[in-house]
Amino acid sequence: MCVYALMKPFMNSIAVRAENILDSIQDNEPPENLHLQPYFGYSTPDKIIIRGRALEADTNRASNDTPSMVNDLAAMAALFMTKEIEGETVSLGDITATSDEEGYYRIELPRKKPLPGWTEAVVKAERTGDIVHHPVLITSDKAEYGVISDIDDTIMQTKAWSTRKNLWTSVTGSVGSRYIYPDAATLLKVMAKSMSGRKNPVFYVSSSPWNLHGFLEAVFMANGVVRGPKFLRDFGIDPTKMITDEPGTHKAEAIDTVLAANPNLPFYLIGDSGQHDPVIYRDAVLRHSGRIKGVFIRTPGPGMGEEDRLPLKEIEALGVKIFAGATFEPLLDNTF
Repeated sequence: MCVYALMKPFMNSIAVRAENILDSIQDNEPPENLHLQPYFGYSTPDKIIIRGRALEADTNRASNDTPSMVNDLAAMAALFMTKEIEGETVSLGDITATSDEEGYYRIELPRKKPLPGWTEAVVKAERTGDIVHHPVLITSDKAEYGVISDIDDTIMQTKAWSTRKNLWTSVTGSVGSRYIYPDAATLLKVMAKSMSGRKNPVFYVSSSPWNLHGFLEAVFMANGVVRGPKFLRDFGIDPTKMITDEPGTHKAEAIDTVLAANPNLPFYLIGDSGQHDPVIYRDAVLRHSGRIKGVFIRTPGPGMGEEDRLPLKEIEALGVKIFAGATFEPLLDNTF
């Protein structure tokens, strides 16, 4: 076992203690500025899931009139300079929920045959009376399949295969400067609308933190990327989990959540080899026998190593369609 792995429990313990000390010396009065940050919700056959977070500041990154490296750094830093609000009560009609220690809240409603597609749930902050609209995707009963796609280096270039390049891209990029692969945007549009014209749901999994939800959606909107619920990563400090947990664990759990919410749909998984998505997707294929129709992998940067080729061969041996290449363009004329 490497020294880094041995240090993880110690590092997490120190971080938890530091956070507890900071919490103990902070003013216990209710925060003056409450912002409900809506995250895209989704549906199950019998429920509608509404998600959001109570914060002291808005993590929807505003665009700069005069973009520069300094302004981009400041704007990106502001996304993470937030304080989560625990114990905030939110409501939708007569149903209420309370934010947890990281500020997250979740409201579940019975699904009463709403029209498929996008709708909005009106959530109220009980203390301030503020009203915030939360987008929710209702999966169509006529959908033929669903899509689960990674974001970094699958749709948006981040150079995640290099920690140094990924960090630089992350802290200096703006909505206008982020590069979206045109082939990925087109592929998702093709897959979201089947040959019969039916709408197929698209979901996104990413190792990016929830603080970037608004920023990512702004990038997607600016580049015409199909809208879909996102399952991002919680970087909160908690004694029950390591702050350095592997991103693959989060992606696996998100895939399981999406498939459980759509039990009647098969899925396609789209990712890249920069963070070893083939391994994560192979394990998903094994866990969900017969549910995965295809696995499509972009091979960015240095390309794909044997550690990624092997799981793809294993996926193919299970009868699942696979594709791996530097671009998704060969897939654009396919039928799914």
